[in-house]
Amino acid sequence: MSDLMETVLIERTRALIPEANVEQKKMFGSTCFMVNGNMLVCASRRGLMARVGKEQEAEALARPHAAPCRQAGRPMPGFIRVDPEGIESDEDLKIWVDMARSYVCALPPKAPKSKKKPAGRSA
Repeated sequence: MSDLMETVLIERTRALIPEANVEQKKMFGSTCFMVNGNMLVCASRRGLMARVGKEQEAEALARPHAAPCRQAGRPMPGFIRVDPEGIESDEDLKIWVDMARSYVCALPPKAPKSKKKPAGRSA
């Protein structure tokens, strides 16, 4: 997927997430969408990573072009990787965003992380 296609995917994804409490953030080398501090989906040139939760994982993996998500070789339960072919249509992308929203919007909001103060110098 080219940079232009990645930009278009980010715009298509953002249009499907109307909540005012959505934040766009760079994570995992992708653009992630966060709802109340919880990751919803990440859009990148590799496709989409959707946080669907453990309860929906089997249903999600049964969809075309879906695979378990792995970070640094370790499985990430409840997270699904969707190849670009699986999100070519707006209908398919909406299914993934809605599946992630049904899980993530039910999570409690995360408290904002406090900024660490730099360590003081000792004399």
